[in-house]
Amino acid sequence: MPALGLLALAGPCWSAAAHEAIVTSQPSDSVSFVDLTAMKETGRIHASGKPAGIALSPDKSTAYVTAPDGKELIEIDAVSRAIKRRLVLGGAPLGIAAHPTRPEVYVADWYAHKVIVVDAGTLTVSGEIAVGQSPSGLAVTPDGRLLLSADRDSDAVSIVDIGTRTRLASVDVGNRPFGITIDAAGERAFTANVKSDDVTVIEIATKKVVGRVAAGRRPYAVALAQGRGFVTDQYGGTVTVFDQSTLQPIKRIEACDHPEGIEADADGANVYVACWGDDVLLRIDPRSLAVTGKAAVGTGPRAFGKFIR
Repeated sequence: MPALGLLALAGPCWSAAAHEAIVTSQPSDSVSFVDLTAMKETGRIHASGKPAGIALSPDKSTAYVTAPDGKELIEIDAVSRAIKRRLVLGGAPLGIAAHPTRPEVYVADWYAHKVIVVDAGTLTVSGEIAVGQSPSGLAVTPDGRLLLSADRDSDAVSIVDIGTRTRLASVDVGNRPFGITIDAAGERAFTANVKSDDVTVIEIATKKVVGRVAAGRRPYAVALAQGRGFVTDQYGGTVTVFDQSTLQPIKRIEACDHPEGIEADADGANVYVACWGDDVLLRIDPRSLAVTGKAAVGTGPRAFGKFIR
């Protein structure tokens, strides 16, 4: 399917190899492309359906975006910046994750309390997995064996065997978990708990909680970089920083109005934050903990998931 609309922006031509962010913006029905070296928006497409969640294919050439209002999954060619296909899922698709090696995408259905499995080759539904109530954030372990679902209204995380599509366990966490992030080793998962204002740390192998970290008001999601955890505190306008090993607090960074989606780049050199209230993408140095850049994007950026390519 061709793009529904492309807004040409002034500035130099972009490169397919550019280090960039793909930012979903719900109120403006748009997806922005941001050059992360220049910290400048270089393109924007109209998506419709209030795009929110995002995941990237293993080679990062394709973006998969959830549209809760449109009840759809939108497939975007990240190189040509055009919508390729749309899949109507029904329900309320929100959280999304992609398998690290094979063409498979997982979509959390908030209303139906399940994860929808999508064949990315044919863009068709190939299965469903029952999880807890109101699944939100999703994450896949680096080895591709397990899928974790933050089940918001169950105050728990489901651990799913991807091969058998079986729910292996439900781990109790804080109140109203939303975003979930797995470390690079695939050993620990971190949930941002909106209601209890904290982060729960799960040891994946034992399926047990091994720690809690106090966060600011209404934490949304977690990123990991340079041995530190970074938590977006929606209502606090801050990013809480903690030591990833000791789980001790380090600092609370004054960030922006309603920080939401957050992700570190591949080498952990920078952390990027989508600011819902300020319509910008922030760049934070994870060592100095200073804000080092800002790029204007569409209205109400959410970027819920993996958005850095």
